Amino acid sequence: MATCDHLTHWLENPPVLSPRIQGCEECLAVGDTWVHLRICLTCGHVGCCESSKNKHASKHAHSRGHPLVQSFEPGETWIWCYIDQAILRGDRKLYTQVSPS
Repeated sequence: MATCDHLTHWLENPPVLSPRIQGCEECLAVGDTWVHLRICLTCGHVGCCESSKNKHASKHAHSRGHPLVQSFEPGETWIWCYIDQAILRGDRKLYTQVSPS
C-alpha cells in the first residue's frame, strides 16, 4: 500500500472544518466560473479544481503549504495530497500518482 504521512495524520486526527463559502472564493470575487470545487483540509478554503481554468485549489495549497484537499462535490469523499501525489478514496486505501480532475 502507498504511504503519505499527511493523509495518515489526517486519518488519525481528522479536523472539523466548515467551508467559509459555498463556491470558489477567488472566482466568486471576480465573477468567474469553475468546474468542480475542493476544500482545503487545513483551513477550510474552497477553491476550484485542476479542470477549472483558474485552478485556485492547487494555487492555494502550494502558496500556503496546505497539502490536503477534499472534493467539495456531492457524493464524492476522496482526499488528495498535493505533496505526495496520493489520494485517499472512499475505501480508505491510499493510492499514489493518480491526479484528480
